[in-house]
Amino acid sequence: MSVFGNQLSSIGIRGSVGYVAPEYGMGSEVSTYRDIYSFGILLLEMFTGKRPTDHMFSDSLKLHNYVKTTLPELVSEISESLLLQEGTTNVAEAHRHNRLNVRAQKIEECLTLILGIGIACSVESPTNRKDISDAASELQSISRNLLN
Repeated sequence: MSVFGNQLSSIGIRGSVGYVAPEYGMGSEVSTYRDIYSFGILLLEMFTGKRPTDHMFSDSLKLHNYVKTTLPELVSEISESLLLQEGTTNVAEAHRHNRLNVRAQKIEECLTLILGIGIACSVESPTNRKDISDAASELQSISRNLLN
């Protein structure tokens, strides 16, 4: 059998380390819950800038747990970074201006909700994961809120 043929085998684990749902190692049947897990990890990675395979994560600490336990502080760090990228040179100065303060609050609120979706999609138990249609609907709502 060719190397390509082996990659299509249903016997092996498909996916990248850190994005593969935990139940893959337990031999459970294929389900969409696995895709939801990967989606949740991808959301967390995109907004934190940390990969699930980062050296800071070990067996006891994973990206999911890191985000879940550092949420308030993490959201503040990310939003401050975004404000700086928008050309604000001093975050304290930005907070003095009401318009930027409202923008910062909106960014923090949206980030908290997005990271919450990432956490809900990447919980360990497949049946406790957020449904992908609910996640998509919530992300669309967050997007509309940010743009208004």
